Amino acid sequence: MADFIKFPLLFFLTLVCSIAFAQTGTEAFPRGGRSMGLGNANVTIGDIWSIFNNIGGLAKIENTQATFSYDHRLNLDELTTLAAGAVIKGKNKAFGLGISSFGSEHYSQNQIGIGFSNQLGIASLGIKVNYLQTSIEGFGTGGAAIIEFGGVAELTPELFFGAHVYNVTRAKYGKNSDDRLPTTVKAGLSYRPNSKVMVNMEAEKDILLDPMLKMGLEYNLMNRVWTRVGMNTQPNKFFFGIGFRPKRFHIDYALTQHPNLGNTHHFSFNYLFLGK
Repeated sequence: MADFIKFPLLFFLTLVCSIAFAQTGTEAFPRGGRSMGLGNANVTIGDIWSIFNNIGGLAKIENTQATFSYDHRLNLDELTTLAAGAVIKGKNKAFGLGISSFGSEHYSQNQIGIGFSNQLGIASLGIKVNYLQTSIEGFGTGGAAIIEFGGVAELTPELFFGAHVYNVTRAKYGKNSDDRLPTTVKAGLSYRPNSKVMVNMEAEKDILLDPMLKMGLEYNLMNRVWTRVGMNTQPNKFFFGIGFRPKRFHIDYALTQHPNLGNTHHFSFNYLFLGK
């Protein structure tokens, strides 16, 4: 009887997970509350979440930081992503570590990665190496090394360009698997006419799927409070977010509306190690 109940549960979770990964194969990877509020139009942003979103932008942070995030989908614990990261800031460079865990005992993906970013003139360039482990109950566990790299360039004081490639070597899920992990390429522009407004637009392409367009707007209400909206195509999704930025920490929340998965809640917390 226990096996009879377990099989449909496993089938249901696998089906939902396949929907969650349907667009780019990386939908359940951590992004941070700020990125989520912007519709994940994050390729031009330089903050601690660049350790997950675009390693090239990591050198643009100003302080050594640590972060944590919680992503909860469809009111199911099995579709929750937990992530944490830490970045050490040096002169014109930054080193980062990021870890994440998605899923449950039936289906899970766990990832750890280290990255380096360096500011070279108008461009910030970076590279990251990850180890991703995928486990499916009844099928076993596979692991793979994944390389990603990216960059952010300040074209003018108001205009920024960013690009990022994930899984450049087209690694497989494991040595005993013929299926390859998704390889994605994204590029975009960010227009920042002043310190209160940021408008982002980018395209993301899984080499096996149709491209997705992402747009996001961030507005500073009262220096410490930020509001955000975003949208995606393929499929159409809408995002809303708010952020609070006291001196030593950042708190960000976002809500995603998905046509298949319903609402998803995202929360992230950053702590800044400021000098005396």
